[in-house]
Amino acid sequence: MGWQDRLTTALQQRQANQLERQRRTLHSAQGPVVSDGTRSLVNFCSNDYLGLAATGGTDLARAAEKWQFGSGASHMVCGHSSAHHALEEELARLTGYPKVLLFSTGFMANIGAISALAQRGDLIIQDKLNHASLLDGAQLSRARMTRYRHQDYDQLTQLLQNSIPDAPAQTLIVSDSIFSMDGDLADIERLSQICTDHDALLMVDDAHGLGVLGEQGCGVRGHFNLTPHQLPVYVGTLGKALGGYGAFIAGEETVIDYLTQFARSYIYTTAFPPAIAEAMLGNIERARDNQLRQQLSANIQQFRTGAIDEGLPLMASDSPIQPLLTGDSQRALDISERLRQSGYWVTAIRPPTVPQGEARLRVTLSAAHTTDHIKGLLDALTQAWHEAQS
Repeated sequence: MGWQDRLTTALQQRQANQLERQRRTLHSAQGPVVSDGTRSLVNFCSNDYLGLAATGGTDLARAAEKWQFGSGASHMVCGHSSAHHALEEELARLTGYPKVLLFSTGFMANIGAISALAQRGDLIIQDKLNHASLLDGAQLSRARMTRYRHQDYDQLTQLLQNSIPDAPAQTLIVSDSIFSMDGDLADIERLSQICTDHDALLMVDDAHGLGVLGEQGCGVRGHFNLTPHQLPVYVGTLGKALGGYGAFIAGEETVIDYLTQFARSYIYTTAFPPAIAEAMLGNIERARDNQLRQQLSANIQQFRTGAIDEGLPLMASDSPIQPLLTGDSQRALDISERLRQSGYWVTAIRPPTVPQGEARLRVTLSAAHTTDHIKGLLDALTQAWHEAQS
């Protein structure tokens, strides 16, 4: 089979299985209500959990006047500005870590950390439902990788007991904090203790927890009241609850100094624009407002209570990510389209993003949603759900 045949066949298979991904183009700024060019839609599929993506424009304009556009080079050449440095220091204060290293995206942070920390002969153990970037980082490291059943810490312990690497090989345990498609929270305190008991290094991707969990949104370490030593490799993103762009790894000085020298996705890429780095400082300050988390919590509770009252099959999640399992991919697409026709944007999530037979609607809530937004969604969702069953 030639290249063209391979590509065509793969695309045809995606289409036949109702798994083809399609983009919708926004014609407005990100927010609780957006435009797709033909209609206004109440947006329930954004990761903008605190509603901060629609703030900071003035900060960015002011920073752009100072820094203009590009950074010019990688951080290690001449692209690391005082704006980047100030952002790293502010993120260290927010998360309570001694030191932070900026990356352009969460994907780059994850693959950079894992591929630098783990080496050939080491062992990486990951939760079965970890984000794709964590799995890809393990492949790039050339270490051995195995996975434990989702949040099955007894199986994790058994794997550690049966698979202890020979010295000088090491073990790295990796988990999401809040899982992006299920919305449930890992027991990071237990994972930390397991790592201590088995002399393993713990890395947690807090992409969906930073800004949502902990006092002033400090993240999952603060939520579980762990020290930086108990959670030594912490990854956060700036493009979800913090409403901006970029990512970072936080840790003790030795960890961050090591990654500065060996994380290839940090060393060999252009630094993101310094104006964005400086503008992010305003959003971090706004994210410290605990009233935003209180409003988010109230919105989550309103949605869950209403969905349960209507008999909708919610998965177990206390986070802004509220999945409704449909099982069938076409049914998820049908309900999503019915909702769009009613003025609500909820994405259908299908394999391979989730396992076979576990297609779902992924409702995400924001502090910016109003009571009427959520009530309207519940009414439209209940109607669409029952219509899809008939």
